[in-house]
Amino acid sequence: MHQLSGLDATFINVETNSAPTHISSLSIYDQSTAPGGLVTFKGILSNIESRLHLADCFRRRLVEVPLGVDHPYWIEDPDFDLEFHVRHIALPKPGDWRQLCIQVARLHARPLDRGKPLWEMYVIEGLDGVEGMPPGSFALFTKVHHAAIDGVSGVEITAALHDLTPEGHAMPPEREWIAESPPSVVELALRSAVNNVRQPLRFFRLLGQATPPAIRVLLERRDRGDEDAPREIPRTRFNRKVSPHRVFEARTFRLSDVKQIRKSVPGSTVNDVMLAVCSGALRRYLEKHRELPLESLSAFAPISTRTEAQQGTAGNQVSGMFVRLHTDEGDPIERLRKIHRTTVSSKEITAAVGARSMTDVTQTLPGALAGISGRLIARTGLMSRMRPIANCVVSNVPGPQIPLYFTGARMVASYGLGLPMAGIGLFHAILSYNGAISVCVTSCRDQMPDPAFYADCVDASFRALREAAVA
Repeated sequence: MHQLSGLDATFINVETNSAPTHISSLSIYDQSTAPGGLVTFKGILSNIESRLHLADCFRRRLVEVPLGVDHPYWIEDPDFDLEFHVRHIALPKPGDWRQLCIQVARLHARPLDRGKPLWEMYVIEGLDGVEGMPPGSFALFTKVHHAAIDGVSGVEITAALHDLTPEGHAMPPEREWIAESPPSVVELALRSAVNNVRQPLRFFRLLGQATPPAIRVLLERRDRGDEDAPREIPRTRFNRKVSPHRVFEARTFRLSDVKQIRKSVPGSTVNDVMLAVCSGALRRYLEKHRELPLESLSAFAPISTRTEAQQGTAGNQVSGMFVRLHTDEGDPIERLRKIHRTTVSSKEITAAVGARSMTDVTQTLPGALAGISGRLIARTGLMSRMRPIANCVVSNVPGPQIPLYFTGARMVASYGLGLPMAGIGLFHAILSYNGAISVCVTSCRDQMPDPAFYADCVDASFRALREAAVA
C-alpha cells in the first residue's frame, strides 16, 4: 500500500464531473510494418499484458480515506481485469480527422471509474479519411488520471509500451505481481491521525525557506522597472466555469523549422517559440471574436522537477511558472523576443524559491486541510469567480526523436490532451516526436465552439512567425 503525495492527491480533491482531472494521449499507427502487415486486437491485449509490470499505474487502484481526512492510498487491485480497460471501437465512414477529433473529445470528457485502476485505452479503427495517414492506420487513445502520472512519467509509460523495432522484445518481470486487500476503516483512521499531526511543522518550515528569496527577486524586478513584474491578469472567455463537454484539435509542424525560428532571437528556446505560437493563436482567435484585451494575456507553464533518481516512478514531480504571452504585441519576432525575456525573468523566481521547494510545500499540507480546501474550491466554482491566475496552460513535453513501434505497428503521429479546469479552460499540450512537433488544443466546448478555427489560428501564427524569422 502506497499513499499519494500531496500534489497527486490534489488532482483527486479538485476533480468534478464537469472537470475530470485525467490527461490523455492520441497516437496513430501504420500497421503495414507489423509482422504479416496486420495488428489484431487480441495481439494488442497480449502485448499490453506482457508489459503491465513496467508501469505501476496499470494495476494500482485508489482507496480513499473516509470523510477525506487524509490523502488516499494506492493498492494493487485484487480484481484487476485488463479487458475492462482496453476497448475496441471504429469511426463511421468516411473516418476523417474531424470525426476523430470529435470522438476523442467525447472519450476525454468522461470521468474515469474510481473503483478501478485509473486508466482506459481505446483502439480506434476506421481512419481511412484522415489526411496524410497511411492506409489501414489505427489510433490508440489512452486516458490516465493525473494523480497517477505527470507529463514526463507519461512519456516513460509510452516508452514502456513501445519498441524500437517492429519485432519487439520480451521484458519479463523481475518479481511476481502480488495483489493487495483493501485496508480496513480502522487502519486508515489510525494512519490519518498520525499523518495530520506530523505534517504542519514541515509545511511552515518549507514556506519560511521559500518566501524570502521570492520576495527579494520580486523587489529587485520592481526596482529596475521590469515590464514582466506581476500584474493583474485580464479575464477572457477561457476564465469562466467549464462545462462537462470537451473539444480537441491539433496542428503539427517540423521541429527543424522551430529550431530555425529560435535563431532569430539569440538565447531563445524551442519552448519560447511554441509559447509565441500559442500567443499568436490566442491573439488571432480573440481578435476575430472582438474579445482581445488591451493587456497581455498570461500562461501557466508546468516545469518538471523529476530528478534522475525519480526516473521511472509514477506520480507528479512538477512545479511551474507564469509567463506573460505579450498578446498586445503585433510583430511576431518582437513578441518572441519579449516572451524569451519573460521566461528568463520567470525562471529567476523559480530558481530563487527552488522548484523542488514549490513542489514540497504542496506535499506537506495536512491531508485533512488539503482535501477539504480542494473539494471546496472545486465544488463551489470559486476558481471561475476569482481574479484569473492565468488565461491558459502551455505544457511542453519533449518526446523521443526516433520511430517507435506498438505491437509491430510504427507510430506516425502523437498528440496530447490536457485538463481544462474552472477558471482556466484552455490547455495547449506541446508534444514532439520523430522530427515533428504538435500543438494540441483541449478546451471546454461552451468556451470554444469552433476548435477548427482555433487550430487554423495556430497554423497561421506559426507561418507568420516562420516567415518573419526567415525575413
